[in-house]
Amino acid sequence: MAGPALLTLQNITLTFGGTPLFEGADLSLAPGERVCLVGRNGSGKSTLMKIAAGLVEADGGTRFLQPGATLRYLPQEPDLTGFATTLAYVEAGLGPGDDPYRARYLLEALGLNGDENPVSLSGGEQRRAALARALAPSPDILLLDEPTNHLDLPAIEWLETELSGLNCALALISHDRRFLEKLTNTTIWIDRGRTLRLGQGFSAFEQWRDAVLEEEEKDLQKLDRKIVAEEHWVRYGVTARRKRNARRMAELATLRSKKREHRRVQGNAKMEASEAEGSGSQVVLAKNISKSFGARTIVSDLSLRLMRGDRLGIVGPNGAGKTTLINLLTGAIEPDSGSIVLGTNLALVTLDQRRAALDANRSVEETITEGRGDTIEINGSRRHVVGYLKDFLFTPLQVRQPVSALSGGERARLLLARALATSSNMMVLDEPTNDLDLETLDLLEELLSDYKGTLIVVSHDRDFLDRVCSSILMAEGDGRWIEYAGGYSDMVAQRGEGVKARSVEAKSKAREQKAAAESAKSAGPAKLSFKEKHLLETLPGKIDAMGRDIEKLRTALAEPDLYTRDRTRFEKINALLAKMEDDLAKAEEEWLALEMKREEIEG
Repeated sequence: MAGPALLTLQNITLTFGGTPLFEGADLSLAPGERVCLVGRNGSGKSTLMKIAAGLVEADGGTRFLQPGATLRYLPQEPDLTGFATTLAYVEAGLGPGDDPYRARYLLEALGLNGDENPVSLSGGEQRRAALARALAPSPDILLLDEPTNHLDLPAIEWLETELSGLNCALALISHDRRFLEKLTNTTIWIDRGRTLRLGQGFSAFEQWRDAVLEEEEKDLQKLDRKIVAEEHWVRYGVTARRKRNARRMAELATLRSKKREHRRVQGNAKMEASEAEGSGSQVVLAKNISKSFGARTIVSDLSLRLMRGDRLGIVGPNGAGKTTLINLLTGAIEPDSGSIVLGTNLALVTLDQRRAALDANRSVEETITEGRGDTIEINGSRRHVVGYLKDFLFTPLQVRQPVSALSGGERARLLLARALATSSNMMVLDEPTNDLDLETLDLLEELLSDYKGTLIVVSHDRDFLDRVCSSILMAEGDGRWIEYAGGYSDMVAQRGEGVKARSVEAKSKAREQKAAAESAKSAGPAKLSFKEKHLLETLPGKIDAMGRDIEKLRTALAEPDLYTRDRTRFEKINALLAKMEDDLAKAEEEWLALEMKREEIEG
């Protein structure tokens, strides 16, 4: 450690309902220390961080924060209520001596301009604003719960650089292996109510964890042998025939109690994809395809061939057109020019990790079976839904519960279970790693490596792309897409760099806006026309309505068997969704331009 601890949790105990969540958990953060909290979904990572932040009170134990130390916490679901703009929200987190410029700098680096109304922000935009608020004061202690959620690759790599340059004590919860490997030097493993500390970063964790579990298994085997020996003495010992020894009997009872109360490691999920008959050897052939929406070019002169068994990763910043490209490659929408030929006998399944795809009022069982009985068919075999969901770590009690009762990680596993229950020979996975713990990620990667069909993956998780993909299709800008052999790291090696950093794009956009404003100012006074004033008043309501309509379409599109049951409807919804998403982007850009013009005139 670099000095006395700034924050200490000792012997923390906490119980929710039956099984204790923590039984003597510890955590300490020293200046410059970078800790990652790891553990299975439901192990209590977020709760322990909330206790560290002073937001949750433990049943027992002590929390000590060095007097005068500043602490900032990034929750998974931030609350921006009561603030007129994102800039006001971030500035409210600054202290008397903090630099006010950092608030706007961080917002722009994260893709916001500071003038957004928090009421109209998406969940991802709210988290970006909350991340800017946490970073702006340069605190002594920084607690970040899933900071990479909803960030694209440029923003993730920018955040890595920003955090690397801070001198504060840092505690992280994240499912992004590469992010943890680059930033941490200490690991806290939360396992069955206790905390185990490793004085190395995440890169050493998995090997250490396996060694700990192996040693624990050896101890359990020794305990089993000792119990057998004691039971043999009780039953057959010469002394036992005359008078049982009270001490030996008490020891046996203690051993049995110890084994009975031992909390074994939670079982791993078992994943199996329901595979359809094989597709043709050529799955997708795209020749010189182009697609534009108005003046915005999404794809320009792209030629691509996907063969059966290929694993294509699609990467690029938010707004690059990844969703539109998927719709083109799966035949959901037609290109403006060029041609797309799909292979024969395709059975497509799409995994969309947006939680809007789940009906919160439906039970877990109904979500899997669509209300049709209590069994499903996996690779020709009928399975009871309780047994199938048990493979994904759901208890029989949870199977009857509504989706609204599930945690974020449990909902992610439910989406996986529903998608994998659908027969397919082609999978489109949109951000499949969101909210999954590291062990479940390992199993998903193993399943995909055994999957005989074709994969198209959209992800911002670099480690997942390296482990799963055989090639990467990279958005180069202006509608250009280039395919690179290998995973994400291979793409970076061939290209010389990753996805362009968001901070560079933000600065470039700011310069362009400033130049346009100065040009308009030099041209003389201006005013808004009647039409422009009307649009300024009506566009926000229109944008909100469009957002609601888009969510409805996404929910309809997420029906697990829609593609195979009614491909015409699937294609119609997909095409309408692509058009509405583009219309929404145009409406937002139009409103932003008018708002900037109004501010320039009034200012």
